[in-house]
Amino acid sequence: MPPRIRPAQTFDAAFAAPLIQEAIGRVGHHLTGTTTDEDAAHVIAEFFMARGNRLSFTHTLIAEGEGGRPVGLAVLYPGEFAQALDAPFREHRRSLGLDPAIPTEAGAGELYLDTLATVAQARGRGVGAALIAACAERARTLGLPLTLLVEDGNPAARLYARSGFVAVGRQNLAGHPYTRLARQPDA
Repeated sequence: MPPRIRPAQTFDAAFAAPLIQEAIGRVGHHLTGTTTDEDAAHVIAEFFMARGNRLSFTHTLIAEGEGGRPVGLAVLYPGEFAQALDAPFREHRRSLGLDPAIPTEAGAGELYLDTLATVAQARGRGVGAALIAACAERARTLGLPLTLLVEDGNPAARLYARSGFVAVGRQNLAGHPYTRLARQPDA
């Protein structure tokens, strides 16, 4: 049975925050100014429940499996809003006495898939593909390519290739190389 995809709500924070941190790793530590996944997930949960930032519930889709249990998520937003959506994280870093610089991941003219993640028990069961399909439909509606960054060596690259993504460039982020992938709206 395919997962049900729904918009996230604030009550999803306890599920979403640790899963987001698991997926974004070093980037999460940089955004939150923390050094442990537990601390990063705590800060991400606070941001998740708020509007106007890149990891907000307002930019998140939740995949539900059997019994309505959440089993995955996708965080996506139009690239032209990237700078504004990072402003709360810059201010957070500034409040900690850290350099507020945050590398821009998304650009204008694209729908950026910031985070795609599934719980371990749901991997390989079509949850990621269903989330990508929902994101691709949103991109098609907007007439924008769906883009993302994948870290070198990430096994999810196979899923992205099967889902119609192609490499369009390279980018360093948090000191590590990533490949920029794009899926055209008609793919």
